[in-house]
Amino acid sequence: MSEAPAPAGRTEPIRVLVADDHVLYRRGLEMVLGTEEGIAIVGEAGDGAEAIQRVEELLPDVVLMDIRMPRRSGIEACTAIKDVVPSTKIVILTISDEESDLYEAVRAGANGYLLKDVPGEEIADGIRAVASGQSLISPSMASKLLSEFATMIKKSEERPQLPVPRLTDRELEVLKLVARGLRNSEIAKELFISENTVKNHVRNILEKLQLHSRMEAVVYAVRERILDVT
Repeated sequence: MSEAPAPAGRTEPIRVLVADDHVLYRRGLEMVLGTEEGIAIVGEAGDGAEAIQRVEELLPDVVLMDIRMPRRSGIEACTAIKDVVPSTKIVILTISDEESDLYEAVRAGANGYLLKDVPGEEIADGIRAVASGQSLISPSMASKLLSEFATMIKKSEERPQLPVPRLTDRELEVLKLVARGLRNSEIAKELFISENTVKNHVRNILEKLQLHSRMEAVVYAVRERILDVT
């Protein structure tokens, strides 16, 4: 298992809630993550409604959330959790590779989207990534996200276009790599710049677009045709 430390500057373990309606999967995930340094499972939920309740009670740092659950879906729970405990990060962990589910998860405020077939250490790394403020999409899903956005653009071609803030060439490069699902460290290697410089670029992009997350920035950029994904 991965022995990567908790996010820089963090001394307490990342507190994680697991929300999935399959008991055996929850148990297996808890066993895997229980061996990971800097991660502590603090609770579980078997459906969307219970997940919302448990988040309000426990205030976890990260929720691992399935989409298909009884009572309330993972998407509905994600929306509600972002309203009541906006500081909690949410990683959708699902078998669904449907573009519509991915898009709805982004709209609901999810900070990450991983498929259940990824290795346990990648799930742990994903938890660490979102806990440190990054967004995360399985590489196989990143192109589907852009495909969904491209469809959205075609459906809204008749909508009047408003002026959008000007991004620098470097900011556009960073945004395109974010859209591909790359993390800050990977973007830094791709562009031969430091990870801190990448973080500064991402922060400037969000400030210019008046948005709150990397995923929102990609949605906005594609919708306003800042990025060409056709």
